[in-house]
Amino acid sequence: MTPPVAKVSSKATPRASRAASSAAARRRSGGSPRWGRMIGLLLVALIGLGTYALANGFGPVDDAVRGIVLPLDHQSIIRKQARAKNLDPELIAAVIYEESRFRDQTSAAGAKGLMQITPQTARFIAQKSGGSAFVLRDLATPEVNIAYGAWYLRYLRGLYDGDEILAVAAYNAGEQNVDGWVAAAGGIDSFDHTADIRFKETRDYVAGVIEHRRLYRQHYRRELGIGRD
Repeated sequence: MTPPVAKVSSKATPRASRAASSAAARRRSGGSPRWGRMIGLLLVALIGLGTYALANGFGPVDDAVRGIVLPLDHQSIIRKQARAKNLDPELIAAVIYEESRFRDQTSAAGAKGLMQITPQTARFIAQKSGGSAFVLRDLATPEVNIAYGAWYLRYLRGLYDGDEILAVAAYNAGEQNVDGWVAAAGGIDSFDHTADIRFKETRDYVAGVIEHRRLYRQHYRRELGIGRD
């Protein structure tokens, strides 16, 4: 639901000064660029192995690494909001993963919290859902953030006749863009998310939610209460 965060560089320092500072830091830490690269490559390899194991259902490996490559937190809130909003809990978890990787943060565009809700969208949700006492700082609270994000997903699903793919696309790109894509495709029944979404970021976002929804359902059934009445 948010554009990529723009990185703001710190004030530049002369190249010689940066090199001297880096060398001094390495002497103090006893490290070297080579060891740093090796450790970084090892971590990437481990994460890659974990992702492959999760995708292919390897039991012993995914139990050890799933918390790193497929994090999950606030399970009770997700279950509660899934029941209240008539959504699948793994859908909520997958959207949180795509938005924030379960880290509370604020984007450059001002989107806040686990489900990266902008102030404008939060005020719309508060107005429609009766949150008369809502203030923006409430978005830092996981329960409020997830409740508002789940409400908005349900609202978008209703807007697109129950189509959750379009709801997820609109969560990322906005209703106006999705309305245009649907119209260009000839309607909801003709819409193909792999071909008719015009933004690569949104195509990747939707594909990520679809895949991670599958993985959360596969690997966190107990934690998310999947299959229980």
